[in-house]
Amino acid sequence: MTAPLNAPPGQEPGRRPSGEHPARTATETSSGRPAPLPSLTGLRFIAAVLVFFFHSSFFDPLTNPFGDRGVAEGFQWLFSKAGWMGVSFFFVLSGFVLTWSSRRDDTVVGFWRRRLLKIFPNHVAVWALAMVLFAGAATPLTAWLPNLFLVHSWFPQHGIYISVNAPSWSLCSELLFYLLFPFLIGPVRRIRTERLWAWAGAMVAGMVALEVAVDLLVPAQPRTPEGFPISSLQFWLGYNFPPGRLFEFVLGMLLARLVLAGRFPRVPLAGALALAVAGYALALNVPFLYGFTVATIVPVGVLVCAVAVADLRGERTALRGRVMQWLGEVSFGFYLAQYVVLYYGRTRILHNETYGLLGGVLELLVLLTVTLALGWLLMVCVERPAMRWARPRTRTPRAPAGRVVVSPVRVRTGAAPTPAEDGGSDPVPAA
Repeated sequence: MTAPLNAPPGQEPGRRPSGEHPARTATETSSGRPAPLPSLTGLRFIAAVLVFFFHSSFFDPLTNPFGDRGVAEGFQWLFSKAGWMGVSFFFVLSGFVLTWSSRRDDTVVGFWRRRLLKIFPNHVAVWALAMVLFAGAATPLTAWLPNLFLVHSWFPQHGIYISVNAPSWSLCSELLFYLLFPFLIGPVRRIRTERLWAWAGAMVAGMVALEVAVDLLVPAQPRTPEGFPISSLQFWLGYNFPPGRLFEFVLGMLLARLVLAGRFPRVPLAGALALAVAGYALALNVPFLYGFTVATIVPVGVLVCAVAVADLRGERTALRGRVMQWLGEVSFGFYLAQYVVLYYGRTRILHNETYGLLGGVLELLVLLTVTLALGWLLMVCVERPAMRWARPRTRTPRAPAGRVVVSPVRVRTGAAPTPAEDGGSDPVPAA
């Protein structure tokens, strides 16, 4: 398992994939590392916030204390698809960034080691917090044990695939992506550039086919405990089952190839954002199953690529600022911690009390701030130490007698560290 991670048979290390023209591929720094894409780091926090508001809508913080639910129901409707879209964005971005930052001298074992250290320490920390605060007394061994090892989304029982810390189901899919990536990157790199669009279309078609099959072939009863208009089995197969999410991950890989080859058209960021809003509006109005991913997948893919191309062109975006970069860096911990904060804060501390519109908005801001603080603690105390430990250890060669070895000095240009520099960390939350 020490073979290079992504050097296909017959392809020399450092050679561009077939069909990629050097003049079109201004995607590397002078040192040969992949060009940083800081705007994608900022964008991932926006996706995490969408998931936060989606989950917060289940706890009715905006209900009027006199029983008027108009504002609360409007809030629930507005963010009813936000979680689906945010997670789909993460899965596409994961495939995109892993392909973008993959190194030809990497090994399968080295890649797996860094990926496992990226997701498991934060997951275990939040899992333990949830077990101590509320899940331990209510979750049987058959649910919390699979959750701990991130295999719970492989079980069709709702009490297992949604257990302990609810958002952790998505890490099961990410774990599958990481395990398969070393075996997917070679075939994806061997696809001729002129065929990449057809393969990308095939991934979208596969997502549509999956939802159609679930819609027509899987019983729609009994309904999910959340009250969704589908059965728990449909919810599992159409949304939670990890193999079904591979379409998004592979699509992200193909989109990275298109951008690397200079084959993705330049789309203004305003146009990509407008398309994302239109896709979200479509998701609000299509049958429930098709709102998971099908309605928004094309806008999500266009947005990821448009932001990446803007970074490559050196365009200044609001996502590149210092605040958005910090928010993007804490977004993984923020994503994992948000349900624990929302559930424990609303049910155990506030006892589901409602305080009207202004009080509800202030409450949401407090919960958001607490989640950010916990995400920052996870980043500083758990994630970064784990990723530092994941870096390969290098030794300075011992100088022979009479010689002096001068260590090379890395000159910083002010750019954000690339994934290769950052101990294998990529600018994408594992969810």
